[in-house]
Amino acid sequence: MRSLPLPLALTARLSPVAVLATVGWALSSGPLATVPTAGAEPSPTRTAAQSASAPSTSAVSKTYATAPAPCRSLAEKTITSLVPGAKTAGKEIPSTDTAVRRTCSWNALKGYDYRWLDVTFDLADSADEAHRAYLDRVGEKSGGGTVPGLGDEAYSVVNLTTEDKQQTREGVVIARADNALVVVTYNGSDFESKKAPGTDEINKGAIKAAKEAVAALGKGRAG
Repeated sequence: MRSLPLPLALTARLSPVAVLATVGWALSSGPLATVPTAGAEPSPTRTAAQSASAPSTSAVSKTYATAPAPCRSLAEKTITSLVPGAKTAGKEIPSTDTAVRRTCSWNALKGYDYRWLDVTFDLADSADEAHRAYLDRVGEKSGGGTVPGLGDEAYSVVNLTTEDKQQTREGVVIARADNALVVVTYNGSDFESKKAPGTDEINKGAIKAAKEAVAALGKGRAG
Protein backbone atom coordinates (compact mmCIF):
# COMPACT_ATOMS: atom_id res chain seq x y z
CA MET A 1 0.00 0.00 0.00
CA ARG A 2 1.50 3.36 -0.99
CA SER A 3 1.95 5.93 1.73
CA LEU A 4 0.33 9.33 1.47
CA PRO A 5 1.43 12.53 3.20
CA LEU A 6 -0.97 13.63 5.89
CA PRO A 7 -2.11 17.23 6.35
CA LEU A 8 -0.30 18.97 9.19
CA ALA A 9 -3.35 19.24 11.48
CA LEU A 10 -4.29 15.57 11.11
CA THR A 11 -0.66 14.40 11.44
CA ALA A 12 -0.53 16.20 14.78
CA ARG A 13 -3.65 14.39 15.97
CA LEU A 14 -2.00 11.04 15.26
CA SER A 15 1.12 11.89 17.33
CA PRO A 16 1.64 11.78 21.12
CA VAL A 17 1.90 15.56 21.06
CA ALA A 18 -1.81 15.65 20.28
CA VAL A 19 -2.59 14.07 23.62
CA LEU A 20 -0.63 16.76 25.45
CA ALA A 21 -2.34 19.47 23.44
CA THR A 22 -5.72 17.99 24.26
CA VAL A 23 -4.80 17.88 27.94
CA GLY A 24 -4.00 21.57 27.84
CA TRP A 25 -7.37 22.23 26.23
CA ALA A 26 -9.18 20.20 28.87
CA LEU A 27 -7.50 22.00 31.75
CA SER A 28 -7.71 25.53 30.40
CA SER A 29 -11.02 25.62 28.56
CA GLY A 30 -12.88 22.38 29.16
CA PRO A 31 -15.67 20.97 27.04
CA LEU A 32 -17.55 24.28 26.98
CA ALA A 33 -14.86 26.00 24.93
CA THR A 34 -15.65 27.39 21.46
CA VAL A 35 -15.52 24.93 18.56
CA PRO A 36 -14.71 26.44 15.11
CA THR A 37 -17.74 26.73 12.87
CA ALA A 38 -16.11 27.44 9.52
CA GLY A 39 -17.98 25.89 6.61
CA ALA A 40 -21.00 25.01 8.71
CA GLU A 41 -23.42 22.65 7.07
CA PRO A 42 -27.07 22.46 8.10
CA SER A 43 -28.50 19.38 9.70
CA PRO A 44 -32.13 18.51 9.05
CA THR A 45 -33.40 19.93 12.36
CA ARG A 46 -34.52 23.20 13.90
CA THR A 47 -32.41 26.33 14.33
CA ALA A 48 -30.25 27.36 17.30
CA ALA A 49 -32.62 30.26 17.98
CA GLN A 50 -35.47 27.80 18.48
CA SER A 51 -33.25 25.75 20.80
CA ALA A 52 -32.44 28.86 22.82
CA SER A 53 -36.12 29.36 23.55
CA ALA A 54 -36.26 26.21 25.68
CA PRO A 55 -37.75 26.92 29.11
CA SER A 56 -35.47 27.39 32.11
CA THR A 57 -35.22 24.56 34.60
CA SER A 58 -35.25 24.49 38.39
CA ALA A 59 -32.14 25.95 40.01
CA VAL A 60 -32.30 23.42 42.85
CA SER A 61 -32.33 20.37 40.59
CA LYS A 62 -29.17 18.27 40.65
CA THR A 63 -29.78 14.74 39.48
CA TYR A 64 -26.15 13.81 38.74
CA ALA A 65 -23.47 14.07 41.44
CA THR A 66 -20.47 12.60 39.62
CA ALA A 67 -19.37 12.18 36.02
CA PRO A 68 -19.38 8.58 34.77
CA ALA A 69 -16.26 6.94 33.37
CA PRO A 70 -16.26 8.30 29.80
CA CYS A 71 -14.22 5.47 28.27
CA ARG A 72 -16.87 3.01 29.41
CA SER A 73 -19.82 5.13 28.29
CA LEU A 74 -20.09 3.59 24.81
CA ALA A 75 -20.65 -0.01 23.75
CA GLU A 76 -17.61 -1.67 22.18
CA LYS A 77 -19.56 -2.34 18.99
CA THR A 78 -20.36 1.38 18.75
CA ILE A 79 -16.67 2.29 19.04
CA THR A 80 -15.56 -0.27 16.45
CA SER A 81 -18.31 0.92 14.11
CA LEU A 82 -17.59 4.64 14.41
CA VAL A 83 -13.79 4.39 14.75
CA PRO A 84 -12.64 1.26 12.89
CA GLY A 85 -9.30 0.02 14.15
CA ALA A 86 -9.39 2.00 17.40
CA LYS A 87 -8.63 0.44 20.78
CA THR A 88 -12.00 0.16 22.48
CA ALA A 89 -10.46 1.09 25.86
CA GLY A 90 -10.02 4.66 24.61
CA LYS A 91 -7.79 7.31 26.20
CA GLU A 92 -9.08 9.38 29.10
CA ILE A 93 -7.85 12.98 29.16
CA PRO A 94 -6.62 14.17 32.58
CA SER A 95 -8.94 16.59 34.38
CA THR A 96 -8.50 18.88 37.37
CA ASP A 97 -11.71 17.48 38.88
CA THR A 98 -12.88 14.10 37.62
CA ALA A 99 -16.04 14.29 39.73
CA VAL A 100 -17.47 16.98 37.46
CA ARG A 101 -15.55 16.77 34.16
CA ARG A 102 -14.26 13.74 32.27
CA THR A 103 -13.34 13.18 28.62
CA CYS A 104 -12.40 10.09 26.59
CA SER A 105 -10.98 9.99 23.05
CA TRP A 106 -10.73 7.29 20.41
CA ASN A 107 -8.92 7.68 17.09
CA ALA A 108 -7.55 5.40 14.40
CA LEU A 109 -6.27 5.32 10.83
CA LYS A 110 -7.44 2.19 9.02
CA GLY A 111 -6.11 2.04 5.50
CA TYR A 112 -6.69 5.59 4.27
CA ASP A 113 -9.71 6.28 6.48
CA TYR A 114 -9.22 8.31 9.64
CA ARG A 115 -11.76 8.76 12.44
CA TRP A 116 -11.69 10.66 15.74
CA LEU A 117 -14.31 10.51 18.52
CA ASP A 118 -14.47 12.43 21.81
CA VAL A 119 -17.05 12.06 24.60
CA THR A 120 -17.11 14.63 27.43
CA PHE A 121 -19.22 14.78 30.58
CA ASP A 122 -19.46 18.15 32.34
CA LEU A 123 -21.55 18.51 35.51
CA ALA A 124 -22.92 21.82 36.81
CA ASP A 125 -24.21 22.65 40.29
CA SER A 126 -27.78 22.94 39.05
CA ALA A 127 -29.99 22.34 36.05
CA ASP A 128 -30.29 26.11 35.56
CA GLU A 129 -26.52 26.48 35.39
CA ALA A 130 -26.24 23.59 32.93
CA HIS A 131 -29.05 25.09 30.84
CA ARG A 132 -27.23 28.44 30.61
CA ALA A 133 -23.99 26.68 29.65
CA TYR A 134 -25.88 24.72 27.01
CA LEU A 135 -27.34 27.91 25.51
CA ASP A 136 -23.92 29.59 25.51
CA ARG A 137 -22.41 26.64 23.66
CA VAL A 138 -25.26 26.42 21.16
CA GLY A 139 -25.05 30.17 20.61
CA GLU A 140 -21.51 29.74 19.30
CA LYS A 141 -22.73 27.42 16.55
CA SER A 142 -24.50 28.07 13.28
CA GLY A 143 -26.15 25.90 10.67
CA GLY A 144 -27.19 23.13 13.03
CA GLY A 145 -30.38 22.32 14.88
CA THR A 146 -32.05 20.53 17.75
CA VAL A 147 -32.06 16.77 18.24
CA PRO A 148 -35.48 15.56 19.42
CA GLY A 149 -35.67 12.93 22.15
CA LEU A 150 -32.11 13.33 23.42
CA GLY A 151 -31.87 14.39 27.08
CA ASP A 152 -33.78 17.51 28.12
CA GLU A 153 -32.42 19.45 25.14
CA ALA A 154 -29.84 18.68 22.47
CA TYR A 155 -28.25 20.30 19.45
CA SER A 156 -26.11 19.02 16.57
CA VAL A 157 -24.00 20.74 13.92
CA VAL A 158 -21.74 19.44 11.14
CA ASN A 159 -18.81 21.42 9.69
CA LEU A 160 -16.56 20.83 6.69
CA THR A 161 -12.98 22.17 6.64
CA THR A 162 -10.20 21.84 4.06
CA GLU A 163 -6.47 22.03 4.75
CA ASP A 164 -3.77 21.25 2.18
CA LYS A 165 -6.57 20.06 -0.15
CA GLN A 166 -7.63 17.48 2.44
CA GLN A 167 -11.24 17.64 3.62
CA THR A 168 -12.31 16.87 7.19
CA ARG A 169 -15.94 16.74 8.25
CA GLU A 170 -16.74 17.14 11.96
CA GLY A 171 -19.98 16.70 13.85
CA VAL A 172 -20.63 18.07 17.34
CA VAL A 173 -23.59 17.11 19.54
CA ILE A 174 -24.33 19.01 22.74
CA ALA A 175 -26.91 17.43 25.02
CA ARG A 176 -28.20 18.45 28.45
CA ALA A 177 -29.78 16.10 30.95
CA ASP A 178 -30.74 17.97 34.13
CA ASN A 179 -27.45 19.35 35.56
CA ALA A 180 -25.18 17.46 33.15
CA LEU A 181 -23.84 18.34 29.72
CA VAL A 182 -22.67 15.69 27.28
CA VAL A 183 -20.53 16.88 24.36
CA VAL A 184 -19.64 14.50 21.52
CA THR A 185 -17.20 15.38 18.73
CA TYR A 186 -16.85 13.01 15.76
CA ASN A 187 -14.85 13.63 12.60
CA GLY A 188 -13.27 11.84 9.68
CA SER A 189 -11.17 12.08 6.53
CA ASP A 190 -10.22 9.87 3.57
CA PHE A 191 -6.54 10.36 2.74
CA GLU A 192 -6.76 8.55 -0.58
CA SER A 193 -9.59 10.54 -2.16
CA LYS A 194 -8.85 13.71 -0.13
CA LYS A 195 -12.59 13.79 0.57
CA ALA A 196 -14.47 13.64 3.85
CA PRO A 197 -17.28 11.29 4.95
CA GLY A 198 -20.81 12.46 4.16
CA THR A 199 -22.71 14.85 6.41
CA ASP A 200 -25.34 12.23 7.21
CA GLU A 201 -22.74 9.64 8.25
CA ILE A 202 -20.97 12.02 10.61
CA ASN A 203 -24.17 13.52 12.04
CA LYS A 204 -25.79 10.13 12.70
CA GLY A 205 -22.57 8.76 14.22
CA ALA A 206 -22.24 11.69 16.61
CA ILE A 207 -25.90 11.43 17.65
CA LYS A 208 -25.62 7.66 18.21
CA ALA A 209 -22.62 8.18 20.51
CA ALA A 210 -24.41 11.02 22.33
CA LYS A 211 -27.46 8.85 23.03
CA GLU A 212 -25.31 6.14 24.61
CA ALA A 213 -23.34 8.71 26.59
CA VAL A 214 -26.48 10.35 27.97
CA ALA A 215 -27.77 6.92 29.00
CA ALA A 216 -24.47 6.34 30.85
CA LEU A 217 -25.14 9.38 33.06
CA GLY A 218 -27.29 7.17 35.25
CA LYS A 219 -24.11 5.69 36.75
CA GLY A 220 -23.42 9.07 38.36
CA ARG A 221 -26.95 9.67 39.65
CA ALA A 222 -27.19 11.35 43.06
CA GLY A 223 -28.42 9.13 45.86
